[in-house]
Amino acid sequence: MFPQQASEWRCACRGACPEPVERVSRPLRSTTSGARVLSDETQAARLALHEAPVHGHVCHAVALRGGEPAINPQQSTLNSVRAGFTLLELLIVIGIIALLLVLLAPAFTTIKSGTDVTSAAYTIKGVLDTARTYAKANNTYTWVGFYEEDVSQPSIAHGTDPCTGCIGRLVMSIVASKDGTMLYTLPLTTSFTLDGLPPNPVTLVQVGKLVKIDNVHLKTFATPTQTPPPLDTFNTRPAPTPTAQIGDTTPSLADAYLTFHYPVNILPAQYTFTKVIQFSPHGEGVVDHRNYFASGATLAPISEIGVEPTHGATVPTATPANVVAIQFIGLGGDVKIYRP
Repeated sequence: MFPQQASEWRCACRGACPEPVERVSRPLRSTTSGARVLSDETQAARLALHEAPVHGHVCHAVALRGGEPAINPQQSTLNSVRAGFTLLELLIVIGIIALLLVLLAPAFTTIKSGTDVTSAAYTIKGVLDTARTYAKANNTYTWVGFYEEDVSQPSIAHGTDPCTGCIGRLVMSIVASKDGTMLYTLPLTTSFTLDGLPPNPVTLVQVGKLVKIDNVHLKTFATPTQTPPPLDTFNTRPAPTPTAQIGDTTPSLADAYLTFHYPVNILPAQYTFTKVIQFSPHGEGVVDHRNYFASGATLAPISEIGVEPTHGATVPTATPANVVAIQFIGLGGDVKIYRP
C-alpha cells in the first residue's frame, strides 16, 4: 500500500505519471470491529494510480517524500541480517563435517578394499569364461596363465622366473593351440613348453591382451571347515581338490608340467607362466599339476583360484575378511565366485 501523505507520485517507467492522475485523499472509515480501513473510493483510486498504462506498458506509481522513495529503514536492516549466517554458525557446521569425515574414513577404506577384491574376482572369472568359450567356439585347446609380480615395480622383463617374493600384481594371459591339437601326448613324464621357442615353429596364438590386477595376492586357502548347506559362502563352499588349486604355494614349481611365455615364441620373454589352467574343445577345465598329466588325465571335480587383497606389495599378516575363491567345475568348466 502507499503512504497516505506523499509530496508527489512518480512512475516506475520514469517521468511523471500519465494523465489523468489525481491525488486522492479520503478519510479512513471504521469497521464494526474498530479497525480503520480505507474507503472503497480511496482503494479504487489508489489502484488506478498504482497501475496506469503508458503506450501499452503498465507503469507503477511510487509515493515519494521529499523526492525519495518511502522506505522503512528498520525493515531494510532486518532483511540484511537475515541474508547470511553468523561466523559462529559456520564454524559449528565445519566442525561437524570434519568430525563425520574422521569417523567415516575407515569405513570408506574397507568398502573400497572390498570393492577392489570383488572386481578382481569378476575379472578372473571373465578371463576363465573367455578361454573356455574360445576353446569351444574354435574347437581347440586354450591355456590361461597366472603370474604374480611386484606391484611396486613397473612391468619389465624378469631375470628369474618365477618372480620369487613378488607380490601385489596379478598378470593373466590366454593362449590357444594354433592347429587345434593338445600339442603333447599323455601321460607326460617331464615338464613341457607349449609355445615353440625359436628355432621351433610357432604353435600358439595369443588370445586378447594381458590382463593385470593390482593390489591382489594369489592365496592357497585351506579346505572349508564348515559343512554345507548353503553352498554359496566362502566357509561353506565345495572343497576343492588339493592338487587343483592355484595360489601362493600351489602348484609348486616341481608340480607344474606345462609352461608358456609372453609374448609367445619370442626370446627373451617378458613373462613365463607356470601356473596354468587348460580348457579342452568340450569346455573341460583342469589345473596344471603333475598328478593329472602323469596319471593319465583324471579330471578334478572342483578346481579353485584363491585371491586376497594386499596393501601394495605387503601381504596381510592375518587372512583378511574380504577374501575370494573362484571355483570351476572340471567337467563343464562353469565358474562361480565365493565370498565370506
